Amino acid sequence: MPRRWQLVALVLLAALALACEGEGTAAPDPTGKPKSNRPASMAALGDSITAGYGTCFTLVACYRNSWSTGSSAAVDSHYRRIRDDNSKIKGNADNYAVPGARARGLSAQAKRAVDAKVQYVTVLIGANDACTDTAAGMTSVATFREQIDAALTRLKKGLPKARVLVVSIPDLYRLWQLGHENTNAVRAWNRGVCPSLLARPTSTAQADEDRRRQVDKRVDAYNDELADACEDYGKRCRWDGGSAHRVRFSLDLVNERDYFHPDIEGQNKLADVTYPGRFTW
Repeated sequence: MPRRWQLVALVLLAALALACEGEGTAAPDPTGKPKSNRPASMAALGDSITAGYGTCFTLVACYRNSWSTGSSAAVDSHYRRIRDDNSKIKGNADNYAVPGARARGLSAQAKRAVDAKVQYVTVLIGANDACTDTAAGMTSVATFREQIDAALTRLKKGLPKARVLVVSIPDLYRLWQLGHENTNAVRAWNRGVCPSLLARPTSTAQADEDRRRQVDKRVDAYNDELADACEDYGKRCRWDGGSAHRVRFSLDLVNERDYFHPDIEGQNKLADVTYPGRFTW
């Protein structure tokens, strides 16, 4: 049997342990998982790409399949990856992306994210600023930057502690390169998909090639401005480093109705290359 002094020592140690629990030592997670520094809420801003357009068997927004906030098991979205580490985000992912949105509409979306008081915001915008009826109608680079700055300023003022991820515009010109000899893609594009780039997709006329190159250069310029705007934002903004733009999209990564918007596999690819797992949250 233990001696009396041993019993006294055990009692004192137990009392000391209980006292220390209330002095900054967190109780262990009952699930056995470590506490996570992942956000407990998020919002997605952008256009039809982030709205999951065309991923639900028809050409409409399908938010559950978004690379950013999608809840569908078919897409390993940012939301679902964060939820694996922090269950508090469950049900707290809002998607304010609007099909057809341009940079001028981003500030209104940012306001909704501010009102929701989210902790993490993804931004993917700019394809529609380039995909206009004519190349001459594209948003100017200076105007694009002003509109991006306005939206990011709203986020920074309204959500000073939130993390923001700015994603590059995918390579639209590569899509033309891949599809202009595909009969189904050409048929879909001739219905009016991104006319500034994809009008007369099979034409080899110099004027048409010059027009396509003009759109390609404008997308590159937009991406440069997005990167600079994020850097100016400060340490709480992360640029994807051009990873979305570098995706070598093949036709099996876009839906077969418009041959333009990412399908389920394409949404997964965007989630893969943009997820900030390598970043410090």
